[in-house]
Amino acid sequence: MRYTAIEYERIDHIRIIRFNRPERRNCIDLRTHHELVDAWTRFKEDEDAYVAVLTGAGSKAFCAGGDLKSDELHEYLRANAARHEAGEMPGALGPSRWTDIYKPIIAAVNGAAYAGGLEWACFADIRIADEHASFGVTCRRWNIGLADGGTQRLPRIVGMGRAMELIITGRVIDAREALAIGLVNEVVPSGTCVDRALELAHFICELPQPAIRTDKEAAVRGYGRPLEEGLLIEARAFNKSIFDPATIEGLRRFRERDHPDRRPGEDPATPGLVRD
Repeated sequence: MRYTAIEYERIDHIRIIRFNRPERRNCIDLRTHHELVDAWTRFKEDEDAYVAVLTGAGSKAFCAGGDLKSDELHEYLRANAARHEAGEMPGALGPSRWTDIYKPIIAAVNGAAYAGGLEWACFADIRIADEHASFGVTCRRWNIGLADGGTQRLPRIVGMGRAMELIITGRVIDAREALAIGLVNEVVPSGTCVDRALELAHFICELPQPAIRTDKEAAVRGYGRPLEEGLLIEARAFNKSIFDPATIEGLRRFRERDHPDRRPGEDPATPGLVRD
């Protein structure tokens, strides 16, 4: 598929997926929906792709949600309402219902993340925000509900009480408040969130990948289940990676103190480095 509403960029083992409608605050129309499904399918199936960075074009918006001026999108959702309700669609605004991408995903929130855009930020595992970024369930003003995981993922990230306030009131919060409530992991100077996300992505790419994916799988699938069920999920996920050749190599590195993140001459207090 040729992309016009998004960009798909390849940097080593990293894939940048970028909402690319800055003139419309990167909101999602029907074409964007289909391009997102295609792009995330590519990332999921590409064995050479380790980490995804999701961001928006320009500096005003990460993504402002669905394009409310798009009659085509509205009619598509109306025509597929039964499929959506039955869980047969990937999502309303791209494949937001997918829960089985076990590769790490980082959202670089470069501006407004509103409504469906907030939901896409919540789709990621890690969120890094420019200091001018803002977040809100702004669709509350137009009698439009959340359909891309917001009612499920937001409470898991910030807790039910804070999530319900944001969902019910539609209040917009800035990046500092988002950091304080745990919605974002890090706030950086404006214009640098993509660079920081890529720095983190490169670090993750240096690590062995199989156990990262099985641990993410166990965390995602086990969350909210009774402890006994979660532990079974964890055990099965563990068994997928423990006999992987990467584990044999990992054991060799441990025994020979050849850690992938120990760099000669670097301050051992640097975050992410193995301590001696």
